[in-house]
Amino acid sequence: MYTGFAEVYDMLMNDVHYGAWADMYARMMTAYGIPRNAKVCECACGTGSLTLPLQQLGYEMMGIDLSQEMLWQAAQKARKAGFGIPFIRQDMRQLRLHRPVDAVLATCDGVNYLLQDVDAAAFFQSAWDAIKPGGGLFFDVSTPYKLEHLLGSQFMGEDRRDVTYMWQNRYFPERQQVEMHLAIFVKEPDGRYRRIDEEQVQRAYQAEKLVALLQSIGFVDVRVFGTNALTHPAPEEHRWHIAARKPE
Repeated sequence: MYTGFAEVYDMLMNDVHYGAWADMYARMMTAYGIPRNAKVCECACGTGSLTLPLQQLGYEMMGIDLSQEMLWQAAQKARKAGFGIPFIRQDMRQLRLHRPVDAVLATCDGVNYLLQDVDAAAFFQSAWDAIKPGGGLFFDVSTPYKLEHLLGSQFMGEDRRDVTYMWQNRYFPERQQVEMHLAIFVKEPDGRYRRIDEEQVQRAYQAEKLVALLQSIGFVDVRVFGTNALTHPAPEEHRWHIAARKPE
């Protein structure tokens, strides 16, 4: 996953307002007593598009991802911005940090890519072990409504100036998973197009399942928020933000 895709990821995601998304995470962390100078580990950081604005807000960031290609893109962007953010290749289910952090984040659907309950539980336990007492875990997931009704069994495509893509999805209700197949055509300097194929699978988690897993590990003050506000989510919300505290 993400091999070859990393070079065009930011191009395809240029309509995402990462600054506003960083503000949402900052509001959550503030509500849980995490200060702006806190040490924060962002899991599934991708190309660092959320890592950098969080660093700009004052957090001492580090990024974790499984894709070396995505991490390379993130490091290049951080270097150009003048940030010395460490980006490290690790599995978020097996974090190995040199020192505890104030907060662990998993952004941009990172938890949706954990396809089994045991995988989500492993990440939550790994985050628990990495977080200081009194710190917090903060993450977002695309909702079951979004994966089934907005993405599931849909065909999408777009023809842009330098890149064209075709995106075919199939939703499997018995597994609560959506399989995504992308064919991406990148325009080369000589006018020819180079094809990149990308396949991904996401799991639709019920909020109650995630809350129960977090509480079983020991997290407290577990709350589910909507897409853009620290309020109870609407029934057809596209994204949930979830926050939990590790007790002192």
